[in-house]
Amino acid sequence: MRKAIIIGGGASGLMAAAQSAQNGNETLIIEKMPRCARKVLISGKGRCNMTNATFDLEELISFVPKNPRFLYSAFSAFMPYDTIAFFEELGVQTKIERGNRVFPVSDKAVDVVNALVNNAKAKGVKFIHGAVKAFEFDENRISAVVLDDGSKIECSSVAVCTGGKSYPGTGSTGDGYILARQSGHTVTEIQPSLVPLVCSNNFVLRLQGLSLRNVGIRLYQKGRLIYEDFGEMLFTHFGVSGPVILSASSHIRSFKGGACSLSIDLKPALDFQALDKRILRDFSEESNKDFINSLGKLLPKKLIPVIVSLSGISPSKKVNEITREERHALVQLVKNLKLDVTSFYDIDAAIVTSGGVDVKEIDPKTMKSKIISNLFFAGEVIDVDAYTGGFNLQIAFSTGYLCGNNMF
Repeated sequence: MRKAIIIGGGASGLMAAAQSAQNGNETLIIEKMPRCARKVLISGKGRCNMTNATFDLEELISFVPKNPRFLYSAFSAFMPYDTIAFFEELGVQTKIERGNRVFPVSDKAVDVVNALVNNAKAKGVKFIHGAVKAFEFDENRISAVVLDDGSKIECSSVAVCTGGKSYPGTGSTGDGYILARQSGHTVTEIQPSLVPLVCSNNFVLRLQGLSLRNVGIRLYQKGRLIYEDFGEMLFTHFGVSGPVILSASSHIRSFKGGACSLSIDLKPALDFQALDKRILRDFSEESNKDFINSLGKLLPKKLIPVIVSLSGISPSKKVNEITREERHALVQLVKNLKLDVTSFYDIDAAIVTSGGVDVKEIDPKTMKSKIISNLFFAGEVIDVDAYTGGFNLQIAFSTGYLCGNNMF
């Protein structure tokens, strides 16, 4: 009987294993952590944003900034609506929230993990606790995998579904890259993606914990606009985080290419003239107040001292003494709060890893290696990553599905 080995029991590995077993392979998952899919358990703050209800293929591809064309076949084989139907059939009812994010109705990631594990077991998949350290080769194929205890397991095909290098506490410690290199594959530069950004501005620490909703952001590198978005963000002790920031981070491929800056529009619904009129109206109602006490209707309390300081207007200046030029400078500041971005935050805090096994060396129609005849890859170990919102788990499910269906 054909023996398929899946290395890694995460989202892509569990999907690949179930499909492989369903197709008649004796299928074995080797997982080094005590429990499978630890990263899925913490995704979506423990709620698991399992996919995104984007049902048009071209639109779905547009949410993948890194090597999107590689995923056409995988997405075509298993779309987000297939993911929803898959889990519904396994008893996990789903719901769609803002941004087309799909969650289990229970808001419990453990329900998603249990469904994946139980589905694999129901298809006959066996599980071994251990870590694969090396392969044994017979010409251009893998004949056996070698575990960390020195034992060997013979196989007819192998899939590397080990994840990336983010959240190492979940087991994603880059093991798959080592195995890929042993097999002659190229691994592109590994760096964090969907990660908070470090900023050098002194005022950032004063804003720690401030969450902003409905703001516009623009990300520039070497003065060129590379990304813009609208939504929620959060100030931290080191810089900025939150959904729009995480998505923006995936557009910074490297800080080697020059400095990055972030422009925050605190009032994107108002253009310059409309915001000027709004502030003028507020000032007329607060005409005898000090400037620092006049912005309560416009800005969050924590942000006011920072904006006052950056505006250059004396905090004690009476509102009715503020000049037209000073008011216009304030409008410009509210529409364009600038942050200097100096680096990614630690990769351990990244939601996904950017970089991985070079897609040029993988057949996109099967997920099979172009170098080793019986080696496959799926999930985050491949050099593809997407925006936040459930797209990266969809990549895991789609590539895992395609991989499992082509193992022999």
